Amino acid sequence: MAQAAAVLKKGEGRMLKAGGPWIFDNEIAFLEGSYENGDILEVRDFDGYSLGKGFINDHSKIRIRMMTRNKDQEINEEFLRQRLTDAWEYRKKVVDTGSCRLVFGEADFLPGLVIDKFSDVLVVQSLALGIDRMKDTVVKLLREILEEDGVVIRGVYERSDAKVRRQEGMELCKGFIGEPFDTDVEIEENGVRYLVDVKDGQKTGFFLDQKYNRLAIQKLCPGAKVLDCFTHTGSFALNAAKGGASSVLGVDASELGVRQAEKNAALNRVTDRVKFLCADVFELLPELEKEGETFDVIILDPPAFTKSRNSVKNAVKGYREINLRAMKLVRDGGFLATCSCSHFMTYELFTKTINQAAHNVHRRLRQVEYRTQAPDHPILWAAEESYYLKFYIFQVCREK
Repeated sequence: MAQAAAVLKKGEGRMLKAGGPWIFDNEIAFLEGSYENGDILEVRDFDGYSLGKGFINDHSKIRIRMMTRNKDQEINEEFLRQRLTDAWEYRKKVVDTGSCRLVFGEADFLPGLVIDKFSDVLVVQSLALGIDRMKDTVVKLLREILEEDGVVIRGVYERSDAKVRRQEGMELCKGFIGEPFDTDVEIEENGVRYLVDVKDGQKTGFFLDQKYNRLAIQKLCPGAKVLDCFTHTGSFALNAAKGGASSVLGVDASELGVRQAEKNAALNRVTDRVKFLCADVFELLPELEKEGETFDVIILDPPAFTKSRNSVKNAVKGYREINLRAMKLVRDGGFLATCSCSHFMTYELFTKTINQAAHNVHRRLRQVEYRTQAPDHPILWAAEESYYLKFYIFQVCREK
């Protein structure tokens, strides 16, 4: 039995009762018993009905993150083994597991925990205090589960350096869990090879969520002149080359990202067709338009322009501007792939913004397909933050 309990206010817990994973600070009427931050406690409705168990943290507005809906379930090693086994078995069915996201937090019923597998290396990101206390056990168990399937992990690196940890009253940290190893890890995805910097790359080192969106680009690119904006480490650019593009220009504002992209191009022996430029996309697109440049395929994969509801208006301006500029640069009948990775930029708002951009530059869009994140980042319907990636491919036509 949990030693302590949180009792909800009457009428609160609507998200929780709809299947959501969180309880906010203003939903709790009172707490019974003693606890330390990070402890598991029982959650009860105002009338005493048990809603399950989760871990508490007084420092966070997300006061409780649910681990189970069963009040009799012990949160122990056996419980964690089952959750991790379920996560691994799911990935084996839905994605190429050579490199994939093994654990996607709340969507895998392990709140605050992200684990990516890059070939034979694991990268762990712990974003909540309760799960942080279970981290070493999780790593041990996951190694065992994978080894039972013949997958031997040679190293584990922690990337718990996201600023959101401060909202949990936690320090940022990164480093090896266990023995040190070479943190430049080679992976292969969609037939393209990459060097992933798990120590200093963005987030956990590489964006696995776009795996099948990158693959979708390949079929558009035979003989094409391609512009890949916000290329990061060159992933869309290299998929364009793999698809047979005649020339690819990848652009990113990060010198580190561009250097990594150039290494990846060399690794795939496409440096004759793929070039990278360190530049601000917002400044470059108008310059290319003035120079009379056009492209057969343009890819827009920007970072999240908004990480809060307060900055959505400015984000809309940013998305409208880059899409408008890109549509002007796509030749008549060419293709635009465009996406947003912010869950605050909803599907409806993103769609409306793209439509406004097309209207402003007198282009007609023919939707080829709409996609989201790869299935190793499952969308839990009751957890809206798990649905964040929106990805469109359009044919861009001049008004006829």
